[in-house]
Amino acid sequence: MASTSRTRTGRGRGRGRGSGSSSLPPPPSTLPLIIEEFFIVVYEDPLVKKELPKKFADYLDGKEPAKVYLRAADCGPRLWTVEVLFDGQGRMYLDKGWEKFAIAHGVDFGWFVHFKYEGDDVLTVKVFDGTMCRRYYYSDDEDTDDESDDDVKPCIHPL
Repeated sequence: MASTSRTRTGRGRGRGRGSGSSSLPPPPSTLPLIIEEFFIVVYEDPLVKKELPKKFADYLDGKEPAKVYLRAADCGPRLWTVEVLFDGQGRMYLDKGWEKFAIAHGVDFGWFVHFKYEGDDVLTVKVFDGTMCRRYYYSDDEDTDDESDDDVKPCIHPL
């Protein structure tokens, strides 16, 4: 019966160690700042203006929009126009128009609202309820004009 023995070279275990080349990404301080997703937690009245993360406001520095367009994920093509306020101290708020969006999507205390910045002032929104589960909505409203209070039709959570 032949005995097989392994000899160790003392260079460590695994591949790639000590080769001199690195496939690691550059350190975070050298990467460009890209903020495309963030969330807010509704701690106060869900219908009043909502502050967005300062890091997102900083990301938009120099190109602050007067309004953004919210698109509920899985709720058709409708865009909700929401005015944006900047307070001069680097804080950004969703203001006029947020109340309509929040009512139509049933946003409540303790809920999480996830935003994904799509560019061109469009934010896709996902809503998570108090159980931390995502709410799915659908709407048969093909109208994308939300200027009239009469046409606010809530997205419906399918049961």
